[in-house]
Amino acid sequence: MTTGLTIYVSFELLEAVFESAKRLYPRETILMLRGKKSKDRIDIVDLVIPPFAAHGHGFANFPMYMLPMDFSLVGTVHSHPSGNINPSSMDLNHFFGRILMIVGFPYNGEEHVAVYNSEGMKLPLIVNRA
Repeated sequence: MTTGLTIYVSFELLEAVFESAKRLYPRETILMLRGKKSKDRIDIVDLVIPPFAAHGHGFANFPMYMLPMDFSLVGTVHSHPSGNINPSSMDLNHFFGRILMIVGFPYNGEEHVAVYNSEGMKLPLIVNRA
């Protein structure tokens, strides 16, 4: 079963996510994804640092009730210092928005990132380098 949804992100934005993950390694990082959805695509256009985020070994979270009212938030991105870019059951149980992006160690290329829907199905990701 395919959702027909494709995710688009700029190379520069993906590099910012990788840099955030590198700075907190070996702890996990977490960021909010701001974007625009139209028909069968989501364009990720910005990152938001969630208020009062906690970053630890094997977890990263934030109190959702502290989020501002922002309908442009399309999901979250967090890191897996283990390098495994598959979502855990904990990731899927704490899903926020339409998509979940996971980046894995060593945080340096498109093979170290994946995007999932709330059912854990991997979605196509297009990285724009222009």
